[in-house]
Amino acid sequence: MDLSRLMQQAQQMQRELGKIEDELNSTIYEGNNGGKNGVTIRINGTYAVEEVIVGEDLLDKENKEMLQDMIMIAMNDAVTKAAEDRESKMGSVTQGVRIPGM
Repeated sequence: MDLSRLMQQAQQMQRELGKIEDELNSTIYEGNNGGKNGVTIRINGTYAVEEVIVGEDLLDKENKEMLQDMIMIAMNDAVTKAAEDRESKMGSVTQGVRIPGM
């Protein structure tokens, strides 16, 4: 196997991964609990919360526990979407690459 060709491939892969990572980090993922007047959470690709939107109907003391559950569901939904997108896009670059000795 040609070592210089292998190094070129590794550098190309590294550049592609860097571009994809930049794209992923700036992508906004939206998660919600499925309700029209529920909770929506927007996070970026580094899983930092960018925005939390709470439906007007939930801003009542009697709805506190339900609101907390809806926030949790929406947050988990957004994180799942971000993680799946990251895995899919990063995997598409490294798929089929074999590094000798690994």
